[in-house]
Amino acid sequence: MKLSTLFAGFVACLLSDATATALTYQLSAHERACFYAQTKKEGEKVAFYFAVQSGGAFDVDYAVQGPGHRVIMEGEKERQGDFVFTANQVGEYSFCFDNSMSTFADKFVDFEISVEGESKAQLPSKKGSSPEQTSILEESVFKISGQLSTISRNQSTSAPARTETSALFTARRSALSISA
Repeated sequence: MKLSTLFAGFVACLLSDATATALTYQLSAHERACFYAQTKKEGEKVAFYFAVQSGGAFDVDYAVQGPGHRVIMEGEKERQGDFVFTANQVGEYSFCFDNSMSTFADKFVDFEISVEGESKAQLPSKKGSSPEQTSILEESVFKISGQLSTISRNQSTSAPARTETSALFTARRSALSISA
């Protein structure tokens, strides 16, 4: 089942009109899963975003490695991250999530990986329109898309935090009423 889901996600990325596609991955207990991006020249910006949407304590370990397995960044028990770094080497970069600390809880992780300079899908141009008009429209569409993506991320990551805070508050109130 997981292999077919991963394959479907890969095909969706290839056929997508966007330069980056946010994906959701089910990370099983004790599992380490890696995803890859290729840089074609030095100095390209690479953006990496993730947020744990459900499972356990809503946390995951992560590691980003560059060519030659050089560690770019890593973290433990993180709920979310939003990073941009400069690729100092051409090659393959790995983005790994590790749930080995969990004994039973699967986690659903939303993530997005984007490399500066990736080819963007071209909008069809209307006959008689100038290239300047088309490029201005394209730029506006991509800006709006990015802003909507940011809004969506913020909404989806704040809901689990509100739920957890509410549950913690209720548990503390119950504990105080029992001890009183």
